[in-house]
Parts: sequence; structure tokens; C-alpha cells
Amino acid sequence: MLEVLRLSKKSLFNRKVTTGLTVFTIALSVVLLLGVERARHGTKASFESTVSQVDLIIGARSGPINLLLYSVFHLGDATNNVSYESYKKFSEHKDVKWSIPISLGDSHKGYRVVGTNENYFKHYRFAGSQELTFSSGQMFSGLFDVVLGADAAKNLNYNIGDKITLSHGTSRAVFQDHKDRPFRVVGILDKTGTPVDSSVHVSLEAIEALHIDWKSGAPPRPGEETSEHELLEMNLQPHTVTAFFVRLKSKIGIFRLQREVNEFEEEAMSAILPGVSLQQLWRTLGMAEQALRVVSFFVFVVSLVSMLLALLTTLNERRREMSILRSVGARPSFIFSLMIFESGLLAFLGILFGILSLYVALLIAQPFLEQNLGLTVGLFAFTSLDGLYTSMVFVGALLMGVLPAWGAYKRSLSDGLTVRL
Repeated sequence: MLEVLRLSKKSLFNRKVTTGLTVFTIALSVVLLLGVERARHGTKASFESTVSQVDLIIGARSGPINLLLYSVFHLGDATNNVSYESYKKFSEHKDVKWSIPISLGDSHKGYRVVGTNENYFKHYRFAGSQELTFSSGQMFSGLFDVVLGADAAKNLNYNIGDKITLSHGTSRAVFQDHKDRPFRVVGILDKTGTPVDSSVHVSLEAIEALHIDWKSGAPPRPGEETSEHELLEMNLQPHTVTAFFVRLKSKIGIFRLQREVNEFEEEAMSAILPGVSLQQLWRTLGMAEQALRVVSFFVFVVSLVSMLLALLTTLNERRREMSILRSVGARPSFIFSLMIFESGLLAFLGILFGILSLYVALLIAQPFLEQNLGLTVGLFAFTSLDGLYTSMVFVGALLMGVLPAWGAYKRSLSDGLTVRL
């Protein structure tokens, strides 16, 4: 065995370029195979950690995925709103521990405005049990106070005390600004890696104050606006909310309350379980996952074929080497074992180099992925699936070594010693 290892090392070293390219192609396949899995698990974990400790999400009747997307991820728009009376009824339900109202529909330079109340900062959890914390300032207390997510504040270069103007609608190309109702930045949240980072938070009363003069979706005429002084003296209880998150006192009551909401006769509403809806979302995105795996698999196949071609190409160059080994007493089985061992060694080096390259790349890219994409990728969590993939690469490389090994085995002693003109 030691003799095989010694000869293999010398042989591979003499073919440095070919060996290096073969190891590189195997390493590339390993990086892609394991990298796709890291990205898939990281994306899934980031989605699942966006909102934690929420038992039900309640909104206007629609599909569960749509309700999940617009309420949690701020993607798309609600089919309708929920009356504030219905929100109060279920938030004060005997089984409900706390609730967080969400009011959407406005934006600021492409960032979603989220109308909510103090429960948002008190009860919102992400990544398990992490709370929202402030990098500077505090939560809103005045009518026209605003709290910015980390990305919104950083990208727009806002600081505490800056004045901003919100816009009607969620498109970047909005034409109706609430210029008569400027807000003051009073707080900036720490980075969370969730949609909270790209959100602009105001109170529910502020949302109501912004639209109190609007009729049929149109702003008031000049001179007909309600003054700020009048607004401060008014009862600005909102009429509707977009959705609300609910935490129950006991898990036992989840399905009972869900059925009660879905069968609510006074208003058409839906209650969804975030975890179940996320699973439905992942099933919907399953084709994209499979496409990534197919691409990785073909890279893996190409790397093995490249290895086979490299071994077959060098086999003819090594005719004399094999014949000399035979002449000094090496049996054909030894030559066969030597070729198989070289294939395994190439695979081992490729796998090792691929894993090291992947971890170095993840170590460098992790801060960027977390800050810009909110993607948390596990570095050193080598899973059973990773082990399966690397085993596939290793076994595949050994199988690719059988053909050139068999060719070397069948050649006669005189084959490499004959001078061909």
C-alpha cells in the first residue's frame, strides 16, 4: 500500500498541469454541489426566521401564500383590509396573548411604510427569540414620528432628527406625496436580516392622519387640508388594518381560533399558520430548487468526464512507465490498483480543496450576504446530505478510473518497450 502511495504521488507530481486541472474540476463540482445546498438551506432558514413566535396571521380573505407574502415579506398588495373593529375583537379574544397590527399601502422612496403600534417593538421576534433593538433613538411617540429600518436609514443616509415625506402607494414611481405631513426620524433599528430592515415604521394614528382628508383615493384640494393642530385634537383611531399577527396563550387554541376567524360572519377573513404557509411556499418554489440541483449535477458529471479524459490521455503517455513497472516484477493487478488509487487520490484532493474553497468563500461572503440579502449561511454545519454528495464524487471518480486502469491492466509487457516509428 505504501508503495502504491509513493508511486502515485510521484506519477501525479510529474503530471502537475493535468493533475491540477483535474483536481480543479472536481473541486468546482464540490463547491457547486455543496454551495447550492448551503444557499438553499440559508434561504429557507432566513425566510423561516423572518417572524417568530407568531401563531396566526389574520387578514382579509385570500390565499395563504399571498397573505404571508404581503404581511410578513411586504411583497405584493392585500386584496382588502380588515376593519379595526374586527381587529379589536380578535386581539381581545380570551385565548390571545398579544397581537401586532400591520397597516400597509404607503411608501417612501421605494421602501414600504408599516403602520403599527407599540406591540410591534415589544413583541416582534425574529430568528427564534431575538428582539428588535435600536442602534439610535427610540420608538415613535408623537403623531409624526418615524422609525427606520437599518437598510432604509443607511441607503437613504438618514439620521435622527431628519425630516422625511411619505408617499401614497407602494410603487417607486409615485406621484402623490403627503408633502403637507412631514415626519421626523426618531429611531433607527439595528440590522435584523429581515424585511424590517427595509421598512419605514409609523403609528396607526399617523396612517389615519395622512389620509383623513383623502376621498376616493384622491388628495384634498388646496385650502381644504386639516391643520396639524386640528389633527392633534382629533380621535385618530384607524378604520382598517391590513393584517395582524397573533400569539396565543396556549397552542391548544390555535386551530379553534383559526376556524373561528375563517367562519367569521361579519367579515370575510383568513387566518393562516405561518409555518404551514411557508411550507406551501417552498413547495411552490420547488422547481427552482430542482433546477439548481440539476445544474450542479451536470457540473459534477462534467468534472468526472474531464477526469476520465485526463486519465485516458495520460495513459498512452505512460506506456513506458507501466512496462518498466512490469519488467521489475509488478503484476497487472498492481498496475490496475495503482490507476484506481490515483483516481481516488485525485478525487480526495478535489473534494478537500473544494470544501476548503467553499468555506473560505462563505467566510468572506457571509457579512455581505447577511447585510445585503439577509441570508444567513451556516459555515461549518457539514450535513448528512453534504456527506452523500462528497461520497458520490469520490465513488464516481473511482468508477471513472476503472476504464483506464483496465486498459493498463490488459497491455502486455513489451507494449511500452517497443519503439514506434
